[in-house]
Amino acid sequence: MKYFIIILSLAGSLLLTKEKPTIYLIGDSTVAGYSGNTLEDKRGWGAFLADHFDTTQVTIINKARGGRSSRSYIGERLWDEVHDQLDSGDYVIIQFGHNDGGAINDDHRARGSIKGNSDSTLIIDNMLTKKREIIKSYGWYIRKYIADTRAKGATPIVCSHIARDRWTDGKVDRADRDYAKWAREAAAEEGALFIELNELTASAYEKAGVDYTSDTLFSQDNTHTTPYGAKLNAKIVADAIRELSGSDLKNYLK
Repeated sequence: MKYFIIILSLAGSLLLTKEKPTIYLIGDSTVAGYSGNTLEDKRGWGAFLADHFDTTQVTIINKARGGRSSRSYIGERLWDEVHDQLDSGDYVIIQFGHNDGGAINDDHRARGSIKGNSDSTLIIDNMLTKKREIIKSYGWYIRKYIADTRAKGATPIVCSHIARDRWTDGKVDRADRDYAKWAREAAAEEGALFIELNELTASAYEKAGVDYTSDTLFSQDNTHTTPYGAKLNAKIVADAIRELSGSDLKNYLK
């Protein structure tokens, strides 16, 4: 547990006081921050989440990294960097799914996970790393983040991934049959807090309309948001945190 020392000069004594908690964000490019503020720039919602919190009371550190999946974030030891810093009273907000559907084994990224929330495994000779690797399911990796976070006395919050700018018959396509579903199942299995971000963002895009969503909220593809889209999604996350039952994280919101 992190502490700092306050010296009470009049009493000549020392007071040991806990530092403010930290919220760590882990995920892919739709969470990560990028430089630039023009309409064409890619920005993830994690770049603007601090706007909704009292940062004199809580620290927000965005450790999301573009291109990563639930599997590769662990495989590249990015999770170790976060886990090593975790303290009791901290929080970890987890959002993966956009990249987990990629190739499980190739010489380019090799970042895919087994579909679902099972305990299935697949042994491969990774063409990219040239090492043997045991691949687990998307849900298994999410459950690992939850367990590892709790082992440090911190609180995990799982989010389904933001909706893409993909439409069918005037409605935004949901991931409620795959990654959003599996994220919810993994969180429920571990009894972790869960934000149905896929549904919440899809509903917000529909309210904004297809033209505004495609022209203003997203950049040059259907996955990465502009600063405008990222700010909207950050507000959605903050609003969802305010409604989370059983979490005191809402106490740090503005």
